[in-house]
Amino acid sequence: MTFEDLNLNTPLYNALSDLGFTTPTPIQAEAFNVVSSGKDMVGIAQTGTGKTFAYMLPILKHLKFSKQENPRILVLVPTRELVVQVVDEIEKLSKYINNRVLGVYGGTNINTQKQAIAEGVDIIVATPGRLYDLALSRVLQLKSIQKLVIDEVDVMLDLGFRHQLINIFDILPEKRQNIMFSATMTQDVDILINEFFKSPERVSIAVSGTPLENIEQARYKVPNFNTKVNLLVHILHDTETFNKVLIFVAYKKMADRLFEKLDAFFKEDLCVIHSNKTQNYRLRSIEQFREGENRILIATDVMARGLDIDNVSHVINFDTPDYPENYMHRIGRTGRAERKGSTLVFSTEKELEAIQRIETLMQMTIPVLEIPETVKISTELIEEERPQIKERNNPIKRKDEDAPGPAFHTKSKKNAKENLGGSYKFKIAAKYKKPKTKGDKNYNKRNKNFKK
Repeated sequence: MTFEDLNLNTPLYNALSDLGFTTPTPIQAEAFNVVSSGKDMVGIAQTGTGKTFAYMLPILKHLKFSKQENPRILVLVPTRELVVQVVDEIEKLSKYINNRVLGVYGGTNINTQKQAIAEGVDIIVATPGRLYDLALSRVLQLKSIQKLVIDEVDVMLDLGFRHQLINIFDILPEKRQNIMFSATMTQDVDILINEFFKSPERVSIAVSGTPLENIEQARYKVPNFNTKVNLLVHILHDTETFNKVLIFVAYKKMADRLFEKLDAFFKEDLCVIHSNKTQNYRLRSIEQFREGENRILIATDVMARGLDIDNVSHVINFDTPDYPENYMHRIGRTGRAERKGSTLVFSTEKELEAIQRIETLMQMTIPVLEIPETVKISTELIEEERPQIKERNNPIKRKDEDAPGPAFHTKSKKNAKENLGGSYKFKIAAKYKKPKTKGDKNYNKRNKNFKK
């Protein structure tokens, strides 16, 4: 199949031609007719399969020119980086179409975004929190929304956006088309679909546990964090093979810790991204890695989904993710657009259960490589790796059953309050002889004159 078979219009064909695209990906081919029909749709596909074009091609084909100020298309994504990326993709497709696209997200001046909305917009791409803030301010009117797209919905729910999504559903027009894309189908996603979608048609391209065939996988058994660092430094010195490397860690503290370790060796080659970094820092890090200014990018799992960076030579799992789906999304950052990719995973003894879950999901065994002899095996442990010392039979430490109950403390006489009934203000007035209201003042004055 080619894009000619989708019966697009001339402006879209011209834009695709400029981009050099002639053949739709499987998700683009399967989703086109469903989205065009106006039915609710749930699309399940691996990251890097062209999901943005899958929903935007049919939407842009049927989006007529309008001068109205209120947006007609709403696209929700979980992170700021994805807002920027999706807006960029839509603008590429809209090169020969007269429409207005705007991206809004938190961490930036909301008043600037309000001004942009007031000028009129056709398609708005947003993170849930900022969108809801703008809607509550009444500057953004959602009464004209015809199509709602929720992209990377599994990540959105993982990040705790469920309540924001429900609030947004409540203020959207009931008569609308719902389009949802997810890389994995979880119980939370299913509940959301059953509550808010009307008989959606499901388009599934790849099972979440199926590894992309063009990705070569391997694993190292490593005893601890410091040995992992030594192995990573050894590997990354091969700049010709490891020319664009994405390293995933489990959490922000680990990302900063690894950055400090690697900075001593790779300085200008290295950058890091996680949610504690400022917006400008995050965008700059992604852009420098994308353009090749930095060879190595350290990222947390939130960045594993939806981040579109071409020509990543290797994905290295510095730790083994607890959830096998996260592993799938990590390795999906390489081997994109039918190119060859390579991934490595470092696993300790404690992480073997996670490895087994990953291999069960993929229905394959990840080959194990020997650690090179030149790599130093460290015995030094970091805080999280040290055994936790539990105090047993400590005579000084109070046992739970001996702990004071909620009624142990009694108030001192000074702090005890006496409930005399009625309003407290009369007691204050009597004590200080000071009227509290204008009415009281007149009353007191009359009483004084009467006594005279």
